[in-house]
Amino acid sequence: MSGSPPKSAALTDSHEFPDPPERSLDSLILHATDNAVAWITLNRPEAMNALTWDQRERVISLLAAASADPEVRAVVVTGTGRGFCAGADLRGGPPAGDRVPGDVARTIRLGAQRLVSAVLDCEKPVIAAVNGTAAGIGAHLAFACDLVLAADSARFIEVFVRRGLVPDGGGAYLLPRLIGPRRAKELMFFGDALPAADAERFGLVNKVVPAGELESTARGWAERLATGPTRALALTKQLVNASLESDRATAFAAEAAAQEINMTTVDANEGVASFVERREPKYRGR
Repeated sequence: MSGSPPKSAALTDSHEFPDPPERSLDSLILHATDNAVAWITLNRPEAMNALTWDQRERVISLLAAASADPEVRAVVVTGTGRGFCAGADLRGGPPAGDRVPGDVARTIRLGAQRLVSAVLDCEKPVIAAVNGTAAGIGAHLAFACDLVLAADSARFIEVFVRRGLVPDGGGAYLLPRLIGPRRAKELMFFGDALPAADAERFGLVNKVVPAGELESTARGWAERLATGPTRALALTKQLVNASLESDRATAFAAEAAAQEINMTTVDANEGVASFVERREPKYRGR
């Protein structure tokens, strides 16, 4: 779904920013593929990379395209300036008094939840390179990624409570699975900024690096993933993402099915052959 938000759009975790200057969508959401890695860069630094409706739709479409493109084997999501993503910046909606029942739920389903689902469902590993503040849906965008790198100056904020709002964008789904319900409630009840070092200690971040090393570290991780067995990584991602919602029998059945599917791939055969022949495998992502 693309274009402008419906008239019933509700303002959720948005910020008060000046109207964006007349810039093309391609300049606001940068996209490039390098060494089989798709880079998606939020590029509205004057607004801490808060996402408008159109920008969010662009990110969703780029993630879907990465899934379908055999030449893309890993994805990095990052931002420019001081912010990774300061949340949603939904414009064009009516005043609160003009809403009708169902407007808010519909907006959340079609917006923030679709964005988080696009990351979770992407068939390629997705790395968040968090360069600065990640607040609201911006934090959930990062937490939905498979791996999270953060600059030492980054911070994460469950900002919703500050505005009297319920977390959206899958926050109440993601956080308890990542850090447990008590830590999740602490972050969501108080809305305090969580520095990168504490986010790493909580388990929300894989690694914290100096700001000047963030891009190179993300590039190194992504390019390593891009030389791996892409379909095996996709199936592994699916198994892990589903594991906390499955009983043992269901999880074991899914694992066996994934193994069956994977053994039909070129990369699985290459992996076995390279082991037998005592050489490094050369995976093709197929």
